[in-house]
Parts: sequence; C-alpha cells; structure tokens
Amino acid sequence: MTTTADAASAQATSSAADATTADTAPDAAAADATRAASKPYLVPLTRERLRTVLDEALVHRNELTGALSQLTFSSPAAYEPARPDWTVGPFTVDPAFTFTLDGQWPDPDGLGWTSESLYNPSLIEHDGTLHLFYRASPRKESLGSRIGHATLALTPDGEPAPGATWADDPANPVVRPTLDDELLGTEDPKVYRAEGRFWLFYNGVFPITEEARVAHPSPGYPVQAVGIDILVAVSDDLVTWQKLGPIADHEQTRLWAKGAVIPRDEHGNAVRLGGNGNGNGRRDDGDYLMFVSEGFDGVLHVGRSDDLRHWTFEPVPYLDLSGVGGHLHEVAAAIVTGDGRLVLDVFHDVDGVFAASQALYDVDRPVDQLALTPGGSLSWGGLQKIGGRWTFAQGWDAPAGHRELSFYRADAARADAARADPADPHTPAPHTTP
Repeated sequence: MTTTADAASAQATSSAADATTADTAPDAAAADATRAASKPYLVPLTRERLRTVLDEALVHRNELTGALSQLTFSSPAAYEPARPDWTVGPFTVDPAFTFTLDGQWPDPDGLGWTSESLYNPSLIEHDGTLHLFYRASPRKESLGSRIGHATLALTPDGEPAPGATWADDPANPVVRPTLDDELLGTEDPKVYRAEGRFWLFYNGVFPITEEARVAHPSPGYPVQAVGIDILVAVSDDLVTWQKLGPIADHEQTRLWAKGAVIPRDEHGNAVRLGGNGNGNGRRDDGDYLMFVSEGFDGVLHVGRSDDLRHWTFEPVPYLDLSGVGGHLHEVAAAIVTGDGRLVLDVFHDVDGVFAASQALYDVDRPVDQLALTPGGSLSWGGLQKIGGRWTFAQGWDAPAGHRELSFYRADAARADAARADPADPHTPAPHTTP
C-alpha cells in the first residue's frame, strides 16, 4: 500500500487539526503537537490524504485473507487429536447474538467513506449491557478502517433481553483517524476494564517514508510502505473516549507494533500478573503485562505497566511454536481462566496454511510456557464470559455483501467438567502436537 505523499512532505508539521476534529482536551492537543514534533518523518494527516487512502481501500482485494473461515480454527475438529482440559473452546455459533450493521455511518470527514466489512471486534459486559467495539473497513482487510460501537441489553443469565436488539452508536465512528500515525486507518480494538476506567487499545496505521526507515531500521522485521503503532484511548462510560496516543516509541518498535494483548479475566478486567500472589491471577503488587508478537525488529517483547498508560518493553522469549510447527503471525488474546492458568490464543501458519493454537502458562510464571495444543478462537479483541460461557465475535464468515458479526461460544458443560476436575490446576498438561 502506498500513498501519494513523499518523504519531503513528511517534514511538514501536522495539519490534523485542519483535517478533522480531534475530540481531545487541550492537554491532549498539546501532547499531539509534541508527538508530531518528535516524529517529523510522519506524513501529515490531511483531508486530501484521507481521501487518497479511501480511494485505494475501495479497490483492495486479498484472496488469501478473504477466504478465512472462523470454524477452521475454532470448531471441535480444529482442536484434535488432543484436547487438554485447560484449553478455551472449542466454539460453536450462537445466532441469538448476531450483529448486523444496516445503513452507513455519517462521515464527519466528508470523504464519502463507507464500510463493506466488519471484523476483529472486542466485547465487554457492563451493568447488564453488552458493549461491542468493532473494526469497519471499506473492503475486507483493507486500510482506511474506523472503529464502531454497539450495545445489546442482556438478561441476568447473560442472554439477549426479550425484545432487545443491537443498537449501533449514533456517534460512530467512535475512533477515526485524527493523528498523523492514524492516517491509513484505526483498527482492531481491544477493550479492558482497569483502574476504575475503560481502556481501548487499537492500531494506528501510517505510511512509511524513506526518512523513517533510515531513522529506525528494522532488518529483523522489514517494513515496507506501512507502519503500525499501538495507541490507547480512555473512557469512564464506554461512550465518550479520549485519545492518549501511542504507548511505545519507534526507537523500540522500529515502526511496527501490533496487538495490545493484555491478560484479561472472564469479566473483561485487565489482570495484574507476577508479584506475590496466591495463584488466582489477582494481586495488587503485580504488573499489567502485554504480549507483543509483531514488530520490535522481529523479537518477542513483553510490556509492563502499573497503570495501563505508561509501558516499558523488554525482549522475552515467551512463546515456542516448535510443537506445532510453522511461523507465528500474531498472539490474538491472553485469557486468565480463573483457575491459576493463563492461556495465549495464537495465530500462525503450518507449511503456509493458517492455523490457531493455544499455549498454557501459570499466572505465577506468566512467561514460562508449559504446553501447546492446536485450536483457538483467533479473537483479536479478547474473550468474555457471557452467561457463563467463553464468548467472542468475528466477521470472517459473513455472507458476501453483508456487514455481519457472528458470536461463537464455548461449551458450558465442558467448562463445568474442567472446573470439577480434582487434579491440581497447576500441573502442566501434556505437550501436544497436531
């Protein structure tokens, strides 16, 4: 993907304020100006450039990712030949929760922006309402994405309330490009509850200039025309969001950092790990962790934070795929199961064929892999228990021309049986392979 901007134009100061409303407080606007000054190689965001991004997105096609089907990774067959009791899943479709987007959002940037595909959502239940944050793209897997929000009323048992239907937020898109490092789109939301607030991590995509490549070379993970930052926004009500900007600088990320995968419990709470705990995954003296699997010059990193806003990253070899083979693409989710276990949900390939696997850890040793087995959710937005069942949503299997997200739910009976197992939950499961 390329843009009409060249390296010379990247020397200009940001014109984001002229391009689109920033929806930020004065102190955030000052932070935006400081950020732009520290990254003079970023191509400034303007309406004209946003329009170019849209024009290119509308002709995008990717036959490889366009053919993805969720149950290839999540059905019972995907978890065979072995299915240890620590795995999360397998999953089946629950049509009662299906989300369909009718009509097009208003376009606050006046570009004629429209969406054709929804995918990579994140969900969280709060006060009897299920909140869904999702990526909407002009074409499936294209650039130029925006992030939307919708809600559904639930019964106390975690089912759709009688007569309830999804309500799409009239403020959509709730996150759209307003910063230079979002010029090519805002993607793949991940929502967490922590520190008395809600935190929405997402990817900001930007064009790479030759100046940027010289300033931040990445021989271990070569970047081409596109770079990605992990950004964060905060909210007190899941409706109004304030952007806080990127969480890692380019000196470390080398222009690519994707996937703010933070361990999350069944209620959507970000969970502190490490420190002195009792094995239940909750301890005040631990850190929030982030498992980063893309970028950082091709080296696995773990981020640590005390407040979810400020992060430090260090190289940590936390994942070994040799048991299933293939090449890692991305860690999709980190699930704290409530029984002393942490499960990473992993997207990779085996001999060029896309695959999912899950890796097991102890919450007291969250970077020491204990086991690995095939099958997974590929829920880039994390999983939430709804009605006592691990649940996620995805849009890969939407019929052509339909903007639809299907909900996939784990078997509650199997989860109950696993909890009733008298075996020590800290005993490593056997290492399994496909």
